[in-house]
Amino acid sequence: MSRDAIVIGSGPNGLSAAVVLARAGLSVQVHEAQPVIGGGTRTDALTLPGFAHDVCSAVHPMAIASPFFRELALGVEWVHPDIPLAHPLDDGTAVVLGRSLDETVESVGSDARAYRALVSPFVARCDDLLEDALAPILRVPRHPLLMLRFGARAALPATLLASLSFGGERARALFAGCAAHAFLPPSAPLTGSFALLFAAVAHAYGWPVARGGSQRIAEALAAELRAHGGEIVVGDRVNDMRMLGDARAYLFDTSPEILERVAGDRLAAPLRRPRRGPGIFKIDYALRGPVPWRAEECRRAGTVHVGGSLEDIDRAEREVADGKHAERPFVLVAQQSLFDASRAPPGFHTLWAYCHVPNGSSFDMTSRIEAQIERFAPGFRDLVMARSFMTTREVEEHDANFAGGDISGGLSILSKLGYTTAARDIYLCSASTAPGPGVHGMCGYHAAMTALRRSFREKRTESSRPRSDAPTTHRSPGAPATW
Repeated sequence: MSRDAIVIGSGPNGLSAAVVLARAGLSVQVHEAQPVIGGGTRTDALTLPGFAHDVCSAVHPMAIASPFFRELALGVEWVHPDIPLAHPLDDGTAVVLGRSLDETVESVGSDARAYRALVSPFVARCDDLLEDALAPILRVPRHPLLMLRFGARAALPATLLASLSFGGERARALFAGCAAHAFLPPSAPLTGSFALLFAAVAHAYGWPVARGGSQRIAEALAAELRAHGGEIVVGDRVNDMRMLGDARAYLFDTSPEILERVAGDRLAAPLRRPRRGPGIFKIDYALRGPVPWRAEECRRAGTVHVGGSLEDIDRAEREVADGKHAERPFVLVAQQSLFDASRAPPGFHTLWAYCHVPNGSSFDMTSRIEAQIERFAPGFRDLVMARSFMTTREVEEHDANFAGGDISGGLSILSKLGYTTAARDIYLCSASTAPGPGVHGMCGYHAAMTALRRSFREKRTESSRPRSDAPTTHRSPGAPATW
């Protein structure tokens, strides 16, 4: 049976691409190698019965702010922590990135005026900023003056931007932690963009979690796809294009390496491959109580950046960039169960934590991660009932796109690829394309729009009517029942 479009991979980008095409009236089928959809948005019982852990992504500022997701009005219940982000310091206090700009201004102390001046213009026009920041790289911005102002700051290393803007440690540390999400040292060019964008989104939209787990995001996208006649096949690893039926377009929510391996000689020219970024070492915990942070603000935060000062964070990330394992790593921590009671049995808690490591590392970072948490939360280890960790190899086993543990789709913003290939009917729609990593679906959205213009010009019939023959998800023969 032929279809208009076939999508390989059911991460947020693959599902978003499928939804765009299905809403345009096309017949769409999605193939997923794992027995469960979601890619980086999956939830599982990784430690003890009754504890629900996010396998990859955990906190979703870009999902709630995504222009495409907002257009869809996804049926996800967003849970907002009291404080989006807390960043503990060695003096026992913490600086916060609050939902309120005023709360953050108060927290940074002597840099209050400077923080407001730097961030508030982008908070006030956050939707316009996201429209351009989450667009294809080679496109004339719709808000050129805003993007000129943003770009002049975003192009700078976060350490330089923070040093030029702030005189105190608190605001500098806050910026360095946000910048470290780039998988680059904060002293690298362009990392200022991450700090500014994450701060603006926190004030405009928050840093929420999905009630019940990140899997709910994938399920909501799948429901939208099925409502428009789309089909999803799970447990179906595609190793060759000949395994797929006939279609007018094939969209790969995969790494460029996997696309080339599957498409083979269908591609007349090899794809450019983004340089792989660092991997991650991740731990999920089942705890007998909440983390005993010294700073009260950390006990009210959904996300905690554990790393100390700007200098501490930059040193740790530079060590990783040099192929080393940081003695005192920068650790991203998520405390979903503090605000979503469905994640753990009553009175107990989950904790999600990871740090960056060299790509392909097999080194066990457990003791170093826990030493960093203990640095700011003495007695943490006494609460651990069970832990489950993933080296870069296990990360890649959960999702083949995360080669060597790289969950960012390749290093650097400017290395991201376009959506087209040398084959007119084959497209790339993963985080290796612009605008890059994050649960926002915009890579899939832009790839699908490109396919509509390039492969389906005569069939762009924008339709939102559900089909009566909408099938349910089914497994390929022999697929296991659980992941």
